Amino acid sequence: MAQWYVKELCKLTQVTVQTLHHYDRIGLLEPSVRLANGYRLYSEKDLLKLQQIIALKFFGFELSQIKNLLSTDVDMIDHFSVQSQFLEEKAKTLFEASQALKNIISDCSRYKSIPWETIIKLIEVYRMTQQLEKTWAGKALNQEELKQYASFEHDLKTKFTAVDQKVFEQSWDDLVKDVNANLKKDPTSKIGTALGKRCMDWVNSLYGNKYSALRTAIWEKGFKGGHIGAEHNLSSEAIDWLDKAMDAYYRDRIYGVLNQVETQSHEVILKQWKELVIDMYGNEQAPMNELFDEAMNDDKVSQAAKNWLKKYMRGCQHAK
Repeated sequence: MAQWYVKELCKLTQVTVQTLHHYDRIGLLEPSVRLANGYRLYSEKDLLKLQQIIALKFFGFELSQIKNLLSTDVDMIDHFSVQSQFLEEKAKTLFEASQALKNIISDCSRYKSIPWETIIKLIEVYRMTQQLEKTWAGKALNQEELKQYASFEHDLKTKFTAVDQKVFEQSWDDLVKDVNANLKKDPTSKIGTALGKRCMDWVNSLYGNKYSALRTAIWEKGFKGGHIGAEHNLSSEAIDWLDKAMDAYYRDRIYGVLNQVETQSHEVILKQWKELVIDMYGNEQAPMNELFDEAMNDDKVSQAAKNWLKKYMRGCQHAK
C-alpha cells in the first residue's frame, strides 16, 4: 500500500503544507501514521479523503460542513442539491451586483457626479446579505428574501430616532407580556383579536408596504419555523397563539367589510377593502388572489359580496 510524506502528498495534490497541517489540527484529515520522529505518513485512504475535501471545497462547502459530511453517514446527493441551489442563488446575487454597477456607470458621464450614496448602499446591502447568510436567515430565506432583509436592515438605521426606538421597543415588550398573560384564553376571542390587531399595527409600522413580503417571510419561516422567537420572549406556544389571534383579527375585518356590501356605497366598501388588503399584504398581488379564491368558497360570504369582489378583481386586472 502506497504512503506519502507531507511534502510528497502536497506535490501530488497541489495542496500546501500549511493546509495539510491545518486539516490535521482541526481533525478534518489526520494522517494514518505518525512516526516516532514526528513525521506524518498519509495512506491511500487519506489521499482519497483529501481528494474529497478538495472537491467539496471547490463546490463551496465550508470546512465545518465538509467535516460533518465526511464523518457521518449522510446522503451526499441531497447536500449536493442544496449546495447547487445555494451557488445558483449566489451567482444570481453577484450578477445583480454587476448589473447594478453597469447601470450606475451608464448613468454617469463626465459631466455628472457619481451617486456615491447609492453605491455605498449597494455595498452595505451586499455585505449585509453575506452576513445574514451565516444566520438563521441564510437557512430559512431564499436569496431574494435575504436581499430584501439586508435592504430592510439598512433602511432601519435611519427609520427611528433614539427616543422613538426606545418607545417602539417598549411597546413590543408590553405586547409580549400581554400575549404571555393570555395564553390560556381563546386567541379568537375579543381579547385575542385585540392583541392580534396590536401586533399587526406594530409590525406594519416597522416593515411598511415596501417590505410586506419580507414581513410575511420572517413570520412564516423565522418565527413559525422555529428559528427565532426566544430572543423576542416568544415561546412556540405564544407564537402559535399570536398567529391564530392575528388570523382571527383579519378574518373579523374581512367579514366586517364584506357584510356591508348591501348597505354601503361602492366607494365606501372600496376604500375599506383597499385599506384592508394593503394592511394585510402591502403591494403583493399573489396573496390577494388567494384571499379572493378563499372568499369565493366561503359560505359566510354572501353572494352579493362575492359579486362585488369579482367586480373589484376585474378592475384590478384592467388597471395593470
